Amino acid sequence: MTTSAVMTEATSTVFLIVGAGGSHGATGNHVARQLLAKGLTVRAFVHHDDDRSAALEALGAQIVVGDVGDFTTARAALEGVRRAYFTYPLADSLLAATTTFAAAGKQAGVESIVNMSQLTARPDHASPAARGHWLAERVLDWSGIGVTHIRPPYFLENLLTIADPAAMRSEGSIYLPYGQGRHAPVAGEDLARVAVGVLVDPVPHHGRTYAATGPISLSMAEQADTISRVLGRPIHYVDIPVEDWGQALAQAGFPPFLVEHLCHVAETHKHGEQDIATDVVETIGGSPPKTLEAFVDENRSAFEPTTPRGSPTAS
Repeated sequence: MTTSAVMTEATSTVFLIVGAGGSHGATGNHVARQLLAKGLTVRAFVHHDDDRSAALEALGAQIVVGDVGDFTTARAALEGVRRAYFTYPLADSLLAATTTFAAAGKQAGVESIVNMSQLTARPDHASPAARGHWLAERVLDWSGIGVTHIRPPYFLENLLTIADPAAMRSEGSIYLPYGQGRHAPVAGEDLARVAVGVLVDPVPHHGRTYAATGPISLSMAEQADTISRVLGRPIHYVDIPVEDWGQALAQAGFPPFLVEHLCHVAETHKHGEQDIATDVVETIGGSPPKTLEAFVDENRSAFEPTTPRGSPTAS
């Protein structure tokens, strides 16, 4: 099919974007915005009616508010939809929500689903969340709908959350239990470009699973060196015991299910589970993935030391 024919068909399609109001990585939000920028019809499924959903509505998206794990709500949202993007938070309700969405999609006549999974998805992983993602993939495969799975490694956005940028600002240190393992961190907007590339022309990608990564696989020590160069001040990686990290995450308010997942994935990361770099973002998403340098530069204020109140500032 020619490019013009692909776009002509896409313009007659309603795209449902689950997780369009998400924050961390915000792949659903990016997918919705990128489709809207192409002039396509987007129905944004959000859990809460808030500023993020209002911003999408202002861009032209149809807004559906509700729980994707509720069959009646999901089925209504899917009415008239042919293609959908599905992402779900790291929670123990993932498998039930995916099953509900698959059943609703099948009944509604959905033709294609792009599913955001994770690179650690496998049936024998120590993390229940990683095992749940693998099972969720299988449920979608068995639905009979044309499905494409995207499996990313750690997000670049993790540097703004679980890597504790406050410690980088105040101490110049990154405290994580990742050992010497490597990964190629990827930006949420780059993953969205892959999803959009599939959604616009889904049939060639049906039944495929793509590991979508950043441009280069780096250890945390190497990432710290890169961040140091961008910021112009020393940043050091400090390898800490995973048990200590898990306690710190729990004290910071992370849910137990998520803490367990992050700790198990950290352990397998040490042994090279995420040491891979692919060209998927460029070949399917249409442009090279964002580098660590670019991400840090764009978010420089999150990593720069805060000037104490009352301290003299440069003029």
